[in-house]
Amino acid sequence: MTSIADFTSQYGLVQKIDAFGYLDYLKANPDAPRKHGKIVLVTADTPLKASRGEGKTTTTIALIDALNQRGIDAAAVLRQPSMGITAAGSKGGASGGGKASLTHPELIDWGLCGEMAAIEAAQNLLVSFAEKAVDEGRLDTVLVPRVSEVPSRSLRSITVDAGKNDVAERVVLTPTCELMQIVVLSRSMDEIGRRVANMIAGTKDGKAVTFGEFVDLWRITGILTDAVKPAKTETMNGSPVYVHGGPFANVSIGIPTLVSVEMACALHDVVIVEAGYGADAGAQKWLDIACREYGAQWPSAAVVVTRASTWRDDPELAWRYPFHVDRLEKLDIPTFPLINLWEGEDDQIPALKDTAAQLGFREPIVGNLFRDGGEALSPQLDAFADVLARGSMPAQPHSHKGMSVIENVKWVAEHAYGVPADRVKLKDGFVASRDAAVQLCESAGISLADLALVAVKSPATMTDDDRAPEDERTVTLKKVEVHAGAGLVHVNLTTSLTTPMPKIV
Repeated sequence: MTSIADFTSQYGLVQKIDAFGYLDYLKANPDAPRKHGKIVLVTADTPLKASRGEGKTTTTIALIDALNQRGIDAAAVLRQPSMGITAAGSKGGASGGGKASLTHPELIDWGLCGEMAAIEAAQNLLVSFAEKAVDEGRLDTVLVPRVSEVPSRSLRSITVDAGKNDVAERVVLTPTCELMQIVVLSRSMDEIGRRVANMIAGTKDGKAVTFGEFVDLWRITGILTDAVKPAKTETMNGSPVYVHGGPFANVSIGIPTLVSVEMACALHDVVIVEAGYGADAGAQKWLDIACREYGAQWPSAAVVVTRASTWRDDPELAWRYPFHVDRLEKLDIPTFPLINLWEGEDDQIPALKDTAAQLGFREPIVGNLFRDGGEALSPQLDAFADVLARGSMPAQPHSHKGMSVIENVKWVAEHAYGVPADRVKLKDGFVASRDAAVQLCESAGISLADLALVAVKSPATMTDDDRAPEDERTVTLKKVEVHAGAGLVHVNLTTSLTTPMPKIV
């Protein structure tokens, strides 16, 4: 009998799974053994500093260990971290820590599953083709940026000296690029090919020119043969973990690949999906991009992670954590606050629980997960396990396709950041940027309103000034950028670099 083993191969110390092939097999064989796992979204408080994580990965690993200890078949789906920023040590890698760790963290943290390098090579090859197209008179401008896994301030804005055809270039980090988004959102290699073909390479006489007009796409899809396969590893306690995709949540979509999650749901009863940064970033994008626009499963429950210091030590920002929990509850997603303690904070537990009760939270889950791992969580999961056992599969939310980009941003600002539509501002130049994006899309035969919205913003803020009084908080729209192949439109809301420099540690 065919099983997942028939789609699995060894890749160094981890395994790679042909998720495309496995999911196609299940579609062609509806009676084949499979599960229909429920998704739990792990998100977090908005961090006080962008370089400081709240502990989502550590929580995710401890959570699946705890659930498996209780006899619940649980797995996790994580993103591949960026070597240049995350794994350099500035925010702890992306493989957990202490007793809540993966068996081979060095493979995950340093990109040795291969997908980052392959996506980087493929996008840079596309840029090279675009530059050659300038030489051949097919393009006047190149709109797709080069990418690098190692950030460089000098590469943020450069010009290639090509005589009369000088070409301005940008270089962004690999996780932020359009090809990464395409891999994350596609459900087949054919779909990847179609989306790469729809990527706008540049313009000729002011009109969009796509890569499909002058590039043999097998040259690109061939590079991605292994990169499109999720890597399978496990926690130190043997719980299964799938790692695939790695877009940043502040300047991209911040979620693992849709196929890795769908594959995990076919293999396990509970699938923990970790979304990048806070609930205003990765969780917002799982709900409003993956679920609303790309058919991903709506979560059956959510866990919002915070550190005690983030939640309580800065009174002007203390509103953000309750806002996140309340927002998810209002979406009918049972939401469990989890407080990730650090050493020396055990004595704060009674006060933290009292504050949570005053705010009307569900019973908070509290523990030092680095020190104690899943053992800290297992005794506290009765209510969580009950929700998963009783809850039905959520319905599919409505799409926002057809909504104007400004109205779409206003909707997100109100629901995800707590800023009403009348306090969404347009910076000088935004309308011109929007109009240029409309014209670019029209010349490519698409509508800007049919692209899913990606809010590009600082990961450490929800508004222009989170310290302002509630009735004075605003969100300013700054510029628009089209990722037609991925089916996305980026709108810059607050300052956020696509090639940030790592902290020296």
